[in-house]
Formats: sequence, structure tokens, C-alpha cells
Amino acid sequence: MISAFTHIARLARAAIVFAREGVFGVVDPALVPPPGQLAIRIARLLERPGAKSGPRLSRALERMGPAYLKLGQFLATRPDVVGVVLARDLEALQDRLPPFSQAEAEAVIAGSLERPLAQAFAILGPPVAAASIAQVHRGEVMRGGMRQAVAVKVLRPNVAARFRRDLADFFFVAHKAEAYSAEARRLRLVEVINTMQRSVAMEMDLRLEAAALSEMAENTADDPDFRVPAVDWDRTTHNVLTMEWVDGIALSDHARLEQAKVDLPDLGRKVIQSFLRHALRDGFFHADMHPGNLFLDKEGRLVAVDFGIMGRLGLKERRFLAEILLGFITRDYRRVAEVHFEAGYVPSHHSVENFAQAIRAIGEPIHNRTAEEISMARLLTLLLEVTGLFDMRTRPELILLQKTMVVVEGVARSFDPKLDIWKTADPVVREWIERNLGPIGRIQGAMSGAGELGHLLSKLPEIANRAVTVLEQMEDMTREGHMLSTDTIEALGRKEAKKARVSTIALVIIAACSLGILIELARF
Repeated sequence: MISAFTHIARLARAAIVFAREGVFGVVDPALVPPPGQLAIRIARLLERPGAKSGPRLSRALERMGPAYLKLGQFLATRPDVVGVVLARDLEALQDRLPPFSQAEAEAVIAGSLERPLAQAFAILGPPVAAASIAQVHRGEVMRGGMRQAVAVKVLRPNVAARFRRDLADFFFVAHKAEAYSAEARRLRLVEVINTMQRSVAMEMDLRLEAAALSEMAENTADDPDFRVPAVDWDRTTHNVLTMEWVDGIALSDHARLEQAKVDLPDLGRKVIQSFLRHALRDGFFHADMHPGNLFLDKEGRLVAVDFGIMGRLGLKERRFLAEILLGFITRDYRRVAEVHFEAGYVPSHHSVENFAQAIRAIGEPIHNRTAEEISMARLLTLLLEVTGLFDMRTRPELILLQKTMVVVEGVARSFDPKLDIWKTADPVVREWIERNLGPIGRIQGAMSGAGELGHLLSKLPEIANRAVTVLEQMEDMTREGHMLSTDTIEALGRKEAKKARVSTIALVIIAACSLGILIELARF
């Protein structure tokens, strides 16, 4: 178990970086406990010249390394935790780091594939892109006596150990904050870090990214406008992912797209409809669809890369999304409200009529504007803000969907500023509703429900036996009781007193170096 003082020493280093970048300059001292106010004034003395300009927190997180960079990117997808203003600041974070050496990359590949590099690849070129967790090389493999280009993604050496160390520090701060702050408990900071830990763990096992590629390839096999690179499973392990090299034009390269005489408005349509099709039809979507991760191949199809961050929607969430979009399109605000209640997102003690009135306040301004002025992503943002007034609990999957929609809509409108998002989305939304909520969908749903009911009935004897066992155990505990010896109680008391002293010291120092930032996050 890492001691509290080890966590504090590492957090103190982070506090110095934050101070140098002027992060404490945006903290209101009145919101900080008295022990932390003096620390903030001292921290302001460490600000470097020019630190007051630009996104201060983003700069500090970039300097702190991979785990802090990922923390910032993750919090950018959680405006419910850090607030809209700070989330927009954190969106400026760039997941780009200097590449590690060719020799290190080759050693990781050879060790992970358990064979000499020359047996796996005919050529392995220098890195073409480097991020916080991995970097990508262009390579070539021999197939059928011919060379074929591949992309080789390699994890950074020792990146998992560094993430574990920094995540332990984040958990330490989150636990202490929740122990002493009602606002921190409301924001569920420990759960936030838990969610981030699960996300990063999946990103650091490249077999899981390969599985995401494979799943999306199956989902989109018949799509005329979209495809994903093929995975080379023989050269893919926990630390290495090998896939087809994409020969295409990056959607970030507008000059090349124009030179190739690409129909840009049609390209914007493909981006929007592909994303909505994946989210609604498949319930599985690429959650990092920025222009650098999208290419246009020679056949005019979109090709996506970097499947480290994926989003999933269950049938309930997909029905929710489809019906609210259709409701706004048709101005049926009561139906939009009813969908929230049917999904269980809004507690039943609220009034459907009052909620529909709040939804109308969002929808009506839309119909007074031209199509190109209407942002679907902005609408979803406003919807999540309004539902907060009606005690709707945070839905991380919907927030990730909304944040991805912001990026996708921005990409599409960069090709056609007058793109009618609603007209473009309408056929995809209606097709899903007709297939899943129409007569055929109801029959399929009824059959599925009957199957689930039969499964539950078959389990009833087992459930009854477990219930009887639990009741018998509770009866024994009630009748016999459980006693602790005096020595045991005294030992527990000494241990808790020692922990309390360490916690008190830790709290004071954390307030000086980190708690100010947490309070500021909560304030936005």
C-alpha cells in the first residue's frame, strides 16, 4: 500500500506545475478553506511570465504527462462534472507527445510477438504519429510473395506502470475530497476516476481495440459509404496492433480534398449519416471522430482509424435518441417528454406537462431559424441541461454521444456550412424507428420479451432456494449474534486513530496543492 506521504509528494510536484502555469489564478480564494488560502497566495508567486494568457489548465495537464493528459480529455467529455466552460477549455488538449525511439519500439514488438522483428515485418519505418499511450509506424509484410503496407501501433514502454501510479494519486485526492466535501460527494469524484480507469485500461490493451475494429467491420460490411481497416490478427497482441494501411486523404487536409474535386457537401452528409447509423442501428460508435481519424479512400468511402475510445448505446438509449430527434423534427414536445419518463430518466413524481413545457422552450427557437443555423449537438446539450432541473441523473453514455455529435457536426459543416443537419438525419432516424418501433419491431420485441420471461420462469426454483438460504443465515445471526473481543476493539481503535492523524495531515497539504482546483471545477 502506498503511503499517504508518497501521494502527497507526487501531488506537490503537480501543484508546482499548476502554479507555474497560473492555474491557481482562476481560483476564487473565498471558496477555499482558510488553510488553503495562504497556499494559493504563495502559489501565485510561482506563476511564470505570460501564464495568465490562454487555457491555463490545459497547458498544465499537457506538461504533467500521459495520465494527466488523459484525465483532462476525459473531463472534457463530462461537463456535468467540470461545467460547460471548463469542458470547452479542456477540449483544446492535444493528445500528441514526442515519439519514443525506434529501438524501443522494435524491442516492444519483437518481445510482444515472441519472434524476431525480421520474421514479422519486411520493413518497419519510423513513427508517423505519437500520442500519450501509443505511437504508429508504417510497415510492410509479405503476403503471397508480395509486400503489403500495414500500420503498426505500439504501446509506449512502461506506460501502464505510470498510469497506475498517477491514477492512484487521483483516487487519493478523490477519496479525501469526498470524505470532507459534500460537493465532491455530489459530483461523485471517485466514480469519475473509476470510469476513467476502466476507459484507460481498455485503451492500453490493443487486442480490445482490434476487437472494436473487427466488430465495427462486421456492422458496416454492407454500408456503401463507410469501412474500417482490416486487422492482422497474426501480428496483434496486448502491446501491438497491426492493421491495413489506409491510403486515402485525411479529412483534415481540405486542400487535397479540393484538388481531388471531392463533392464536399456530399462528404458532410456521409459523416453525419454514418455516425447516426452506427449509433442507432448498431449501438456502437466511434467516439473520437475528429478529422485526423477519418480518411476518404479512392472509392469515395469514409475510413475511420484509432478505435481506442468507443461508445455503446443499449436498445433503450437508442430508442430514446431516435424518438427525441423525431419529436423535435415534428415538434411533438409532449412525446419527447414522455420518452424521458418511459426510459426512467426523469422521476415519475414530476409533471409530464411541465417537462414538455421545458422541452418546448428548447424546440421552438429552432423553428424560427434556417436549417444551417440549427445545431443538433447544441440541442442535445440544452436538453441535458434542462433535464437536470427535473432530477435526471447523469447518463455518461448520452454525454459521450453528445460530445461526439459536437465533433461530427463540426466536421460535416466544415465541408458544407449550410448543411441541413435535420434533413440529413431524418432518413436514418425514420428508418430506425420504422424498423424497430413499427409493426415488425413490435412483433420482434414481443418475441424477445416472451423469451426473457421463459428464462426467468426457469430460474424461479433456484431463486427461491437462494432466498431460503439467506433467510436462514439471517435468522442464525439474529439468534446467536457476533461478538468482538476487547483486545480486538482496542486494536481497531488504535489503527483508526493513526489513519485519522495521517488523513488530517494529508488533507491540509492537499488543500494547499489540489483541493483549490477541485473546488474551482465544481464551481463552473
